[in-house]
Amino acid sequence: MPLRPDDLASITATTLDDYERNADEFREGTRDHDVSQNIAALLRHIRGEAPFVILDFGCGPGRDLAAFARLGHRAIGLDGTARFVAMARADSGCEVWQQNFLALDLPAEHFDGIFANASLFHVPRQELPRVLAELRDALKPGGVLFSSNPRGQNDEGWSGNRYGAWHDYESWKALLEAAGFEALEHYYRPVGLPREQQPWLASLWRKPR
Repeated sequence: MPLRPDDLASITATTLDDYERNADEFREGTRDHDVSQNIAALLRHIRGEAPFVILDFGCGPGRDLAAFARLGHRAIGLDGTARFVAMARADSGCEVWQQNFLALDLPAEHFDGIFANASLFHVPRQELPRVLAELRDALKPGGVLFSSNPRGQNDEGWSGNRYGAWHDYESWKALLEAAGFEALEHYYRPVGLPREQQPWLASLWRKPR
């Protein structure tokens, strides 16, 4: 059954409220997560001369935003949680936009890369074609989208007070290709473990020139 506008508004409000109330705990719990493999994968696929303009989509408290800035790139954060936006600005010194994922206002052809680490899975599947198209349009021609999502059997629903969708690679690939992206590579994380102990699907996609 399709989600109605009031359903989508409730999903967004409830999920953001949970992050808002647990912002300090979330920052401490994720502060030491090593996603250098993901950052390196995005940068490796971007063409042209650095520094690059990078959108950290769902930047949270700003851990990865600060990492891109330390590497010399012009990093811009985006998050729907007000406390995360304040944290990310303070900790990274970067520009951070407060926007929820279902009401984006992004500049056209502005970014060399978009880093969506553990964020796009909060978008209900029915809204993904629109959201992915908006991200595509925000990339420069030839730009690269990185995504990392918890993998699953293409179901969606509530996990506590946060809404999420769990995709397998074939379903995710179909969504991205329908939105006009070309597949570059995918892998599972954490690296070096048996597949059943790798809950995260990471993938990279290029906007055609």
